[in-house]
Amino acid sequence: MAKLFFSYSHKDETLRDELQTQLESLKRSGAIETWHDRMIPVGDELDGAINEKMEEADVILLLVSSDFLASKYCFDVEVKRAMERHEAGTARVIPVILRPCDWHHAPFAKLLAAPKDGREITMWPNRDQAFLDVVTQIRAALPDTALPGRSDVSVTVQPSAFTPRSSNLRLKKTFTDADKDRFMDDAFDYMAKFFEGSLDELQKRNQGIEGRFKHIDAHCFTAVIYQSGDSVARCAIRHGGSSRFESGIAYSQDDCGSGSSSRSFNEMLSLEVGEQALSLKSMGMSSYMSGGERESLSFEGAAELYWAKLIEPLQR
Repeated sequence: MAKLFFSYSHKDETLRDELQTQLESLKRSGAIETWHDRMIPVGDELDGAINEKMEEADVILLLVSSDFLASKYCFDVEVKRAMERHEAGTARVIPVILRPCDWHHAPFAKLLAAPKDGREITMWPNRDQAFLDVVTQIRAALPDTALPGRSDVSVTVQPSAFTPRSSNLRLKKTFTDADKDRFMDDAFDYMAKFFEGSLDELQKRNQGIEGRFKHIDAHCFTAVIYQSGDSVARCAIRHGGSSRFESGIAYSQDDCGSGSSSRSFNEMLSLEVGEQALSLKSMGMSSYMSGGERESLSFEGAAELYWAKLIEPLQR
């Protein structure tokens, strides 16, 4: 059985709990046991208990966020000791990137991070998939003796089970046309759910505001915001609305002629094929791109870009 230690900021406790829930199958099979500081009994000395459990750990999970990096204890004490043990080969350290933050210059930046490609948990369209990817990587990092069925004898994981290796193991990926089409379809579906949920929440939080979401067809939806009954913002978002940009997701500032065959748009998101992942990229027609830069966007980032365009009239 391998012992897992959670190093995290208390502000990320909800995300830690979600990860722990996803790890239950490994716990139930006897492959791992987990520990974090909320498990310290009343009356025990905090620093002593944390130090003891960190020294016993076979795997140390660094749950990385801006709050984690800002925590003097997490960064100066736990990260420092975790990296010492990792470099000595007495423990495996796995950074788990929870939220966008400047972690690429941290001491653990040289390690292969989870989820896949270091994409932050909160930036995945489906958070369960993100945590499942983390669990899959943790399972792969466990020594054979920790996993049921791989050894005839139950053996406690010894420090020597960890072999130093390079973190530079990434190879360029190839993406098929099916991968690309599926990505764009998923991006459009995510954006539709994002707008529907945002309109609903906007209406709940603001008296006199009404939001209206409507699917025109499988490739187009509209969104309208009313204030005291008057239309103050509206848009149409289409997937493949132009012959020049058949795989793009177009934004129109009004919902007139909003069918998926319409050619009118004010902004367009196109597919960006990277070495490791697919993403979305704006044509740069929007003033909401910082400094005019055309950055690669996740599903959430793309949806936020278009939502900012819709809600802007109400925020002036």
